[in-house]
Amino acid sequence: MRVDQFDFELPPDRIALRPARPRDSARLLRVEGATICDHHVLDLPSLLRPGDVLVFNDTKVIPAQLEGRRGAARIGATLHKREGARSWWSFVRNARRLQVGDRVEFEGGVAASAVERGTDGAFLLQFHGDEPVEQLIERAGTMPLPPYIASRRAPDEADREDYQTLFAREEGAVAAPTAALHFTARLLSALDERGIGRETLTLHVGAGTFLPVKADTVAEHRMHSEWGRIDAGTADRLNRAKAAGGRLIAVGTTSLRLLESAVGEDGEIRAFEGDTAIFITPGYRFKAVDGLVTNFHLPRSTLFMLVSALMGLELMKTAYGHAVGRGYRFYSYGDASLLLPRRG
Repeated sequence: MRVDQFDFELPPDRIALRPARPRDSARLLRVEGATICDHHVLDLPSLLRPGDVLVFNDTKVIPAQLEGRRGAARIGATLHKREGARSWWSFVRNARRLQVGDRVEFEGGVAASAVERGTDGAFLLQFHGDEPVEQLIERAGTMPLPPYIASRRAPDEADREDYQTLFAREEGAVAAPTAALHFTARLLSALDERGIGRETLTLHVGAGTFLPVKADTVAEHRMHSEWGRIDAGTADRLNRAKAAGGRLIAVGTTSLRLLESAVGEDGEIRAFEGDTAIFITPGYRFKAVDGLVTNFHLPRSTLFMLVSALMGLELMKTAYGHAVGRGYRFYSYGDASLLLPRRG
């Protein structure tokens, strides 16, 4: 398929620069089978069935955007994947001014050296000193807002809370699993009362999720890998829920991609720990998930390809056109959708 088949019109004023307050007051577009209906996130318990299970990503976003200098040259680094105790693969701004062996002085007295350059142009940065790298990043970095927000306003202290989910526990992500940003304590209580289960897994979201698709065809695009884990107990509970007739609803494309990476051809979800670069496009046969809660995605993006694989490209173009026309807010701080494909 051609990448331009996944294009659609999106007015710039539909991009949300701040989240809804309270978080669960955001709007929710339900696409079930071929039906498209308007709701709010607080309606979610009534839209699911007792016995269904929501699967959340408990990754925690780190302040992965760093600004520094190599001599007189300004260097920006966005950490995207950890590689050992003191090293991170990083996308570098002004990369033509950086060579392997160079030292970069970041803010807060933090320094790192470029020790390798990847085939994709990213640099492996090794941080200096004995202080834990987590402390260095916390001191030198800012929250890595998506480019479509950061290009219109600077990150601030509010983003340290706003760009973190209620489930954030395992540090290592450089982008939030944004569908879960809508969940609050009162919404979780309502889901519990409805008899809807809840499980967590970990996928450390990388900055590669923001990269544009530059290839002309879908087959030519290469995904960046991300590290994830599903423990054996979680896998067992998910399998038992499915066997009992419950649906597994991934909260966010990150949860969905890890579940589909861990499932076998027999439909059984297995314990998983390691990297995944799964790329889900139309024609993919879903084996683990029965639905998805997700925000609205960029035109021509791998994530719009994923939701089109789940629901059908023409239906998703219709749904997104409906959302634009009804004033839904798009992207990381925007509104949400509940996608329930017709099975069989």
